[in-house]
Amino acid sequence: MSMRLRLDKPWKPLTPAEAARLPGQLGVYQIADAEGAILYIGQAGGRSPFGLRSELTREAEERGPGRQFRVEVNMQYRSRWFELLMVHKADHGALPPDNARNPPPLGRLSPA
Repeated sequence: MSMRLRLDKPWKPLTPAEAARLPGQLGVYQIADAEGAILYIGQAGGRSPFGLRSELTREAEERGPGRQFRVEVNMQYRSRWFELLMVHKADHGALPPDNARNPPPLGRLSPA
């Protein structure tokens, strides 16, 4: 069984109501514009009081309408976050625009 590198779950509208349905668990998430272009890859870690629910509620309030999101519950959220950033950079030649403003130190990944 191979682990999927890319997060390919269906997009959901980024609204406070959708965020409220999320589990209070650790994980990673992607935010995209209406066309599905990824704007940001984030993580919900130990400092997020209600995990993914807290992070996506905040994102919905800060970003407003017209965005969409998808999540992955993952206890190894930090490693998975780095992995998703490296895959995006390998696929697109750059980090998502909102990650590029304050990029974490990343290795290089060459996904198949």
